[in-house]
Amino acid sequence: MRPYRRGRAALAAGAVVAAALAVAPSAAASVTGGGGRGGRVALAGSVPGFARDGRLAGTARPAGSVDFEVLLGLRHPAAAVADAQARTTPGRPQYAHWLTDAAFRRAYSPAPGEVAAVSAWLRSQGLKISGIAASRLYVAVHGTVAAAERAFGTTLRVYSYHGKMLRANATLLTVPASLKGVIAGVIGLDDGMALAQPASSALPGPPPGFRTGVQPCSAYYAQKIARNKPPAYGRHQPYTVCGYLPTQYRSAYGLQGLERRGVTGRGVTVEITDAYASPTIVKDVNTYSRRHGLPPLRPGQFRQVLPPSFNHIKLCGPQGWYGEETLDAEAVHGMAPGANIVFVAGSNCLHGLTRAWADSIDHHLAQIITNSWSVTNGEGTEGQALSQGYVKFVSEYALEAALTGIGNYFSSGDDGDDTISVGHRAVNFPASDPWVTGVGGTSVGIGARGQYLWETGWSNSYSQLTKGAWTPAPPGTYNSGAGGGTSKLFGQPFYQKDRVPTSISEYFSRRPHRAVPDVAMPADPNTGMLVGETQAFPNGTHYGEYRIGGTSLASPLMAGVVAVADDAAGYAHGFINPALYRMLGTRAVHDVRPLGYRIAEVRTDYVNGVNDAQGKFWRLRTAGIPTTIFTRPGYDDVTGVGTPNGTAFIRALSRR
Repeated sequence: MRPYRRGRAALAAGAVVAAALAVAPSAAASVTGGGGRGGRVALAGSVPGFARDGRLAGTARPAGSVDFEVLLGLRHPAAAVADAQARTTPGRPQYAHWLTDAAFRRAYSPAPGEVAAVSAWLRSQGLKISGIAASRLYVAVHGTVAAAERAFGTTLRVYSYHGKMLRANATLLTVPASLKGVIAGVIGLDDGMALAQPASSALPGPPPGFRTGVQPCSAYYAQKIARNKPPAYGRHQPYTVCGYLPTQYRSAYGLQGLERRGVTGRGVTVEITDAYASPTIVKDVNTYSRRHGLPPLRPGQFRQVLPPSFNHIKLCGPQGWYGEETLDAEAVHGMAPGANIVFVAGSNCLHGLTRAWADSIDHHLAQIITNSWSVTNGEGTEGQALSQGYVKFVSEYALEAALTGIGNYFSSGDDGDDTISVGHRAVNFPASDPWVTGVGGTSVGIGARGQYLWETGWSNSYSQLTKGAWTPAPPGTYNSGAGGGTSKLFGQPFYQKDRVPTSISEYFSRRPHRAVPDVAMPADPNTGMLVGETQAFPNGTHYGEYRIGGTSLASPLMAGVVAVADDAAGYAHGFINPALYRMLGTRAVHDVRPLGYRIAEVRTDYVNGVNDAQGKFWRLRTAGIPTTIFTRPGYDDVTGVGTPNGTAFIRALSRR
């Protein structure tokens, strides 16, 4: 299984893979096992894709250890969906009256007897129960490979897949017939390397240094014109910004008036969920804040929730995740400097990350969660790349969050419709789940006085300066763009009905399906944010700044805007999609449309990514080039309903 991963350097360069995961086709329900198994049922979709497509390389060592989760289904799932719809739809009597955690468990959590039955069966198979979710939605399990094989009636084998040796069950997992309808799936049994890496509380130090936003660059849009570079589209084009500051984003998106009135997200808690944990995060955020006109973190304003240990260090690359945490924290603090921030770290970039996210919902650590990770090709060729158990795990927890007043924001991805990266149109998961807010991306121009000048959907093409000419001729070759499109896995949610063009919702069939994203914020790396992080440079380890983008930026920026809205309203807005789609076509959002003219900028980069030792090179970036997904009036599958329009957005979001 390929891990979730966050490619920091690639993101800054504009060619980003937010995450990748290759797993098995799923099905809608369990099926009865074959003869001779007596009283067992098979969990459909429980064989991961790499077991089918990879090369068999051996069997897992029987004495090896495994850690995984057994998912239990919600009680009364149809009632839970109806309840969530009533509580998240403005105008309904139940709107914004959230269930307490205890009330959710009484109404919808699996019964204690079901948890006891599953636990007893697992123990009878020689497996150890290492934990039970507070919501009772999963049982965490530890044991040997041999015990897991015996319990689920399968063989764990080792497969060579895309250069990695991976462990997976060779056949469908089976469970006792008495637990049919109780066990909804198994998560993590096939996660990670066949040769397990030891757990560790020690993480590597700061990441290798790199710099983007290299001079010549601009402090604001079109401050500097590249007159010594070839023209494009009939004129000399401006240099890209060195990196926008949060103060510029707040001004462009109309939050400064609220800030002057003291509305800065105070009293609101925003959670950031990532893998691993930066050892210099507090120092870096405070250094960044002092340099750029932000208040430093108050005592207790930022805290980290860490697992007992970390693993899959080599596979996941913790140092790249340090940059993600830094970006997320500085973006949230920059947009909502009064908000509290809690960072929740996954033990790895595989199911440890998903479990950390789920546990934070169970314990209601925050009212807003930003997740700058996603699963590229998460829905696969036929909308069934992810296992049934994994999809159900995420969906159940997203629904719990919606019922208890937690808003979840997920990056929509950085490869457009994914055609180039995976060979076919796809949307990323979990951004495609109907109970989360998928955040797409834009390119934005901000003027000398912080004014909003222009905005287009993030979809970039590049030409490189070669022998005095832009090659290939502008707009050049597609490079990156906001993820979006039509889900094959989820039908159209209630809030998108009559709001999304049928050309999008019915792209794959005559039955309307979920469209992604829902809303957008800046994501183009060329109009991205300046970020500060301690890094290991050739001349020593120290704090340095660089420009970065991707929907990894868009999600925490949006979370910061909603934190300000929660502060202004005095209550948690929770899952905001029904309210968002009421804003479509109103002054509350910027309707991001084709501009009718070309936006291009000259980008300067170091050849070695660090300093001028090997010189520089230049590219021309043309923004907003349409692919199979593109901006249009109203809803579109690059920017959703659009981007927030300051106080008009805040007022509309709070209109009951």
